[in-house]
Parts: sequence; C-alpha cells; structure tokens
Amino acid sequence: MDNNKNCKSLSISIDPEGGSNCAEERVAKNGEVRIEGGEKVCGSEDMRGNHNHTHTHTPSPCGGKESFGIEKGKGETGQRLNGKGRQRQKQKKLNRHMSLGTAFSIIKRETDLEPSSSLPRSYSMSKENYSMFRTHRQNSPMQGQTPNAQESELADNCPQLSNGQIPAGRYFDALKGPELDVLKDYEDILLPLDEKWPFLLRFPIGSFGICLGLSSQAILWKNLAKIPWLHFLHVAALRINMALWCLSLTALIVILFTYTLKCIFYLEAVRREYYHPVRVNFFFAPWIVCMFLTIGLPQSISEEVHPALWCIFMSPVFALELKIYGQWLSGGKRRLSKVANPSSHLSIVGNFVGALLAAQVGWKEHAMFFWSIGVSHYTVLFVTLYQRLPTSEALPQELHPVFFLFIAAPCTASVAWEKIHGKFDSVSRLAYFIAIFLYASLVVRVNFFRGFRFSVAWWAYTFPMTAASIATIRYSNTVDTTFTRGLAIVLSLISSTTVSTLFVTTLLHALVWHSLFPNDLAIAITHKRIKHKNKKEKPASIDLEHHTAPIKRSMELLRSGIKKQQARLFSWN
Repeated sequence: MDNNKNCKSLSISIDPEGGSNCAEERVAKNGEVRIEGGEKVCGSEDMRGNHNHTHTHTPSPCGGKESFGIEKGKGETGQRLNGKGRQRQKQKKLNRHMSLGTAFSIIKRETDLEPSSSLPRSYSMSKENYSMFRTHRQNSPMQGQTPNAQESELADNCPQLSNGQIPAGRYFDALKGPELDVLKDYEDILLPLDEKWPFLLRFPIGSFGICLGLSSQAILWKNLAKIPWLHFLHVAALRINMALWCLSLTALIVILFTYTLKCIFYLEAVRREYYHPVRVNFFFAPWIVCMFLTIGLPQSISEEVHPALWCIFMSPVFALELKIYGQWLSGGKRRLSKVANPSSHLSIVGNFVGALLAAQVGWKEHAMFFWSIGVSHYTVLFVTLYQRLPTSEALPQELHPVFFLFIAAPCTASVAWEKIHGKFDSVSRLAYFIAIFLYASLVVRVNFFRGFRFSVAWWAYTFPMTAASIATIRYSNTVDTTFTRGLAIVLSLISSTTVSTLFVTTLLHALVWHSLFPNDLAIAITHKRIKHKNKKEKPASIDLEHHTAPIKRSMELLRSGIKKQQARLFSWN
C-alpha cells in the first residue's frame, strides 16, 4: 500500500455546457474514497503503482457532453479531457455517493459509445428510458426498477424528468402542427430518436378514429336502406350495413384491448395523452363509437335498444364533460381561449349522439338535456375558433382535414332534434343549413388539403362527412325534390369513397410500409425546456467618456460663443 501514497485523487467531471453536474471524489492515502460535501465511502479498488492511473467516465443525465477526469501520480499535472481531447476546466459539484466499483462499471458500459460533439435532442440512457413511462412508479423517475445512483442523479438534477402534470402551455411550446404532434427543432425529448419505440408507446388514443369512421358508415347504409326512392338498394344496403357493423365492432374490440394494455403497462404515457390539449378530446371517441354501433345496429340482430346501454355509454361522457367543461369555465391554464382546437368538437358531438340515442330508447327529457348542453357549448366553441384568437395556438393557419370537425356538431344536432320532436322542423333545418354551408366552404378549397402527412387520426375527420350525408338523407325525406335527392346521393358517395380510400391507405401503411404508428413524440416531451448553457462572450464595457466627448466639446464651444456674444453686447453699450 506504499505505492498508493502517490495516487492522490480521482475526479469525475461532466461538461457544464449541457447543464449537467459534476462529481469529484477524493482518494485518501489509506485507499478511502471521499466525496466533497458528503460522507466517506470505502474504495473497493486497489490503486497500485505510480505509473498506473485511473480514469472515470460519467454520462451526462441532461443530454450534455461528457468528459473524463484523469489524474496521475504526485507531482504530475492533472488532465481533464473530453471524448475528443478538448480541455474542460469548469466543474460543478454533485452531492451524491459513488463508489469506485460504480465508476468502473460506468466506464465499462460506456467505452463503446463515442461522445457526441453536438447537443443531442434525446437522452442517451439506452432502453432504460422506456421504463420511466411504465406503471407502478416508485420514488424514482424510472419505473419498474430499483433506483440506483444514476437514477437518483436524474431525479435530483434534471427537473425535466419530473412526473407532475405537464401544463397545457408546455405542449404548445414544444410541439407544432394542427394535431400538436410534431416536435419543434429546438426541443429535446426523453426517448431516443434514432430507434423504434415499443409498440404500446407508439399506439395513440387517436386510433379510435378508425372506429368512428367505420361505425358512422354503418349508420349511413342503414339509413340508405330505408329511403323509399332507393328501394332497389334495400337488400344490398342492409348487407353492407351488416358488414360495416361487424367490421367496426371488430376494430373497436382490437383497439380497445390494445389501448387497455397501454393503460396497464405504460400508464404515464396515457396520462400525458390525457393532459394533451388535442388528444384529451379523443377520450370521448370510444363511447361515441359504442353509441354509433347501438344506433347502427342491423335490423336482423335487433330492432329495439335497452335503455341500460344508454346509461352505460353516456356516463363516461358526462364525467369527462364535467371535467373538461369545468376547466373551460373556471379559466386558468386550460381555459377555452387557450386550448380550443377543432378536435374539441368531439366533446360536443358526444352530447348530440347521446341525445339521439336517448330519443331512440324513448327518454325524451334526457335527450333534451344533453342536446341543450351541446348547443350552448358548441356556440361558445364555434365563436372562439371562428375568431382565431391570438391565444388559440392550436388552430393552424392553413387548411387541414381537422377542419371537417366543424360540420360534425350541427349535423348530429339536426338529426338528434328530428328524433326528439319527430320531424325535421325549423330547428333541425337551421343546424343543417349551417353544416352544409361549412361543408361547401371546405370542399371548394380542396386543393389546400394536399401535402399533409398521413396520420391515423384522420379517421376521426371522416365521420363528419358521413354525418352530413345522413342529415341530407333526413332532409330529403322532408323536402323531397330532385336536388335534395341528388345531394344525398352525392354526399353519400363522397363519404363512402373517402372512408374506402382511408381504409386502403391504412392497410398499406400497416402491412406494406410499416409506418402506421411512428414514434409518438408528443408524449415524450420534457416537463420543462432544457436550457443549454453555451459559452457566450461578454459584451465589451461601453466607454461613456469616449462616446460623450464630442457632445462635451460642442457644448463647450456653444458656451464660449454665448459668452463672446454677451461680451460684445456689453462693449457696445
């Protein structure tokens, strides 16, 4: 142990530019390891020989650059080198304990990794990152594993990894696009960008839009089978209604089962989707689909609906409305003017669909209750979105398929009112005419909808077109003219063609291109934006005397001139 006297210290440093912390361990003469500001920890490694040196490497927990600390024997100058040999001199202290065994294990794990010279946009913690989204959270930001020194460091020194509720404004700051699913260039995420994430993490709540599109088509073909002037399509329409109903039921079961697994294994990801200003509205989708399937039930299965089904499907919708509408009313960070976006119409549509189903089972008072709630909140939402308030950051400047959600609420409202009162009266026509005008204003600008990246959430934008077709069929039954008949046929063909095209595109993305579910960047944003500390030159001090010297000279000349003029006046007097 005499040779150990020459080995004085072991330093572990991390470049402070990335906002990271540094730990420095002291190796005493007796082989003990001390951490500044902490208790001593016995070293488990034997430091022998003057020529042997030890270097340790600690990865940056906040995505910054990494550096190595090397200190040789007594009398030699310590060197601190990063992965490319640059000299790093600034260090910060980290209050934690790390044994030599932990340090050497980190070296062994990281020796094959080449430190990056640029600031990364994701945390390089390998596959352990995914555990932070798993269920059964402990006192560590990681889930499902025992906390260790690295995880404690992440929890204490990176507030970006905290598991609290993410504010709505944070989603607007970190994401862009009408669906708030595109990461901004200067933002970092918690998961790696260069590899495919687990399937459940990539499975979004927007997948229920597939069920919305298919189940609404089942209702459309059920209504087409009842049109008197289309009696030649009666048998074919009923068969198509049965096929679409079975297909949509199968899709609902598969998607619901998959998302339930996501809730079980990745609850944190589900929570982040619930706090997302756009995706929170898709939590209404499963229950709206269930009511669509009940309304579009084929006649060969049953012609009557039990009221208990309405109670089961409408209770979650009512609970979600109390939560979301309460946030709109009470203000704060999730007030309506802040989070309003076209997807918010899904929460409105749930009231009208519930009113339609309630009227079908014979509960007219319940139907009127939810219809009035839907109309009042649709009016406020429509005005908020139509004005394009500066605080409504989620509303895109360009047209997007999401705008078709504007026509969903008035269409379903007109059909629901007809079911409540038994005829397509002036109130139903008022809502229908508003929907048709909005539909026409979007169709004439169809060229503006090109060039957008396909998303599975596009399915949710197809059922408003189907709702417009159903409302037109009901209107044509009241106002039976050639124009209304032709309009009903044209709108039905457009909606069916759109759904068929999306169905084929979805199959191609899923089975051929394998790109249906890309990495869901929206759930992996940090709790706070990481501010990378870059070295900036201090501005040079301003020499006030130098800059004000010309002004002083001119003032002196002015004073001297005034004095000479006064002297001449006195001499003349």
